[in-house]
Amino acid sequence: MSKIRITKQFSFETGHALYGYDGKCKNVHGHSYNLYVTVIGTPISDTTDVKYGMVIDFGDLKKIVKEEIVDVFDHATVFNKNTPHVDLAKELQARDHNVLLVDYQPTSEMMVIDFSEKIKQRLPNNIKLHSLKLSETASSFAEWFASDND
Repeated sequence: MSKIRITKQFSFETGHALYGYDGKCKNVHGHSYNLYVTVIGTPISDTTDVKYGMVIDFGDLKKIVKEEIVDVFDHATVFNKNTPHVDLAKELQARDHNVLLVDYQPTSEMMVIDFSEKIKQRLPNNIKLHSLKLSETASSFAEWFASDND
């Protein structure tokens, strides 16, 4: 049977700051992110399976991405934990703000790499992550493709 790609879109609001950057993005600011998750697999051919004809139930994919990405990053502020922004992060946390300290510069490029690892770990064995597209504005996005990273 044919391999099929399916895509689900997710949206979340996240703040960040790019330490050491030479432009405006060195300041704390936020984006309305759109994440497009594309997986590839063969539709279920067992006519007795309640998910007959599906590569993966969109609801199952939604649960994975919601738990790993959306619920974690939505309305959070992300800082590289190895920068002086840690002092600001601690102050925000003390004021009950949702702050994420990550091991990378929180650019769209690095976030999409992080997201790919988190999602791949949760997918069933017969489903592969094909690609991710993370838009931070209407005209700017980063893409990750499994074929580029084998």
